[in-house]
Amino acid sequence: MLSRGWKPLGAAVALVVPASAYYYYSFREPLPRDTFDLAVRVKGPDGKREKVMKSFPLLSQNHINTVLRDSEFAASYKHWRWTVSRLASNSPIEDAHASNVVQRDASDPSAPGEFMFFSVFDGHSGTHTSKLLSRVLHNAVVLNLIPLTQRPPGLRNYFSKTGDSDPTQVSSAIQKSFRDLDFNLISGPLQALVAHATEDTRKNNSIPDLSKNPLARKLVEPALSGACALMALFDTAKKNLYVACTGDCRAVAGYWQDDGKGSGSWRVEVLTQDQTGRNPDELKRMQLEHPGEEDTVIMNGRVLGGLEPTRAFGDARYKWEYTKEGYGRLHDAFYGKDELSPLQRGPPKLSKTPPYVTAEPVVTHIPLKLPGEGNKESLKFLIMATDGLWDRLSSEEVVSLVAGHLSGVKGTITHSELNKVVPTTQGSSTVEGKDIVRNVNPEKTWVFEDENLSTHLIRNAMGGADEMNFRRLLSIPAPFSRSYRDDVTVQCIWWDKSLVSEDDTIKAKL
Repeated sequence: MLSRGWKPLGAAVALVVPASAYYYYSFREPLPRDTFDLAVRVKGPDGKREKVMKSFPLLSQNHINTVLRDSEFAASYKHWRWTVSRLASNSPIEDAHASNVVQRDASDPSAPGEFMFFSVFDGHSGTHTSKLLSRVLHNAVVLNLIPLTQRPPGLRNYFSKTGDSDPTQVSSAIQKSFRDLDFNLISGPLQALVAHATEDTRKNNSIPDLSKNPLARKLVEPALSGACALMALFDTAKKNLYVACTGDCRAVAGYWQDDGKGSGSWRVEVLTQDQTGRNPDELKRMQLEHPGEEDTVIMNGRVLGGLEPTRAFGDARYKWEYTKEGYGRLHDAFYGKDELSPLQRGPPKLSKTPPYVTAEPVVTHIPLKLPGEGNKESLKFLIMATDGLWDRLSSEEVVSLVAGHLSGVKGTITHSELNKVVPTTQGSSTVEGKDIVRNVNPEKTWVFEDENLSTHLIRNAMGGADEMNFRRLLSIPAPFSRSYRDDVTVQCIWWDKSLVSEDDTIKAKL
């Protein structure tokens, strides 16, 4: 069974206020060595967009290295290692992440073993939802897993299997956890209004004024902002891996295929689909759920032409069934008449039959075949990242970069040369959530200099061995940077047969 106590593993949270979307930039050559010019579009005094040139300091390579390495995290447990790294574009960063190891106790019929949780969260319209999820999502899933680890009472059930032996039951428990958490998140502000209603407010058909209540504000903010969530659950006792995706974060696995002759190749397995309106499955689902709105429910790959992910936590404007007037009353209740808030925008213009967005994840189950267990094909690593990484690297490139790192590649190497050192094959393919054209340049040069696997991926996503372009890109300050690169959070988990460690500070009994 699962005990209630546990400790977070470096569940660092990094979040932000969203940058304005009306910026774009271009570089003007020649560039001085210490500054560069940036052409940006901003709103002028008349409210119209206009182009202006700004000069920004070109940060040194040492300074940028310090920024990257200050955001690193690494840990290990038994044969497992994992790293996290993040890079902000918004200020502050809207992404978040969490990691937890929960050990089965001796009374658990399936002991020994662990549940290992890893998540990344991509926030939007603020930091509030992603920050909250990083603190509570794993706990919510554990609460629904506890009953599955217990046998029914009675001697006749002594030899029966527990529910956590059934991937269907575990997947359903994960989905329920996500749905219930989002329901509480969305309904929390409304429940607060009901709890504070008085006889006078009911008699006058008014709503309570909570604008001076700081706790009430904490309830409404995570409901109004939003976040995509990607969670991996390793069940080491049952040898199962579950990947739950709500939104457009992506999980990609690298499988080692042994040829029996001392060598082999890497297989790329994409374990999630980017859930946006550009995903054919999501488009079909949305159109079926909203008959009569087939032409408007997804416009330009976005929900009602606005929100990009079709699944997300929060985003109450796409879920609440209120009129413009209703939103106004909610604004007055939580913010007062003199303060601005997203509630003043009302529902999306094309909204007719909410909710349009769900937090229910698509859960993928994979039998956990690990190295050293006599498997010719084994899971070597899992990469989880927010879409800021996948905007700039393909799933295949990420597997090659991680495989190269684990194989000991150092220095610089071209795309084509790396493919020879770590040959890859394609398993399940990527379903892109954005309109991205991937042009493979065989002479593109990667760099292998970071010990931290997650930082290694971020560096190569932002320019790799092209030091000048790397420095320029990371020297663009917020909010201008947001027009070219997104926040990035990368979590890498891999099996290391040479490692035998058990750090009691990073585990807890369930």
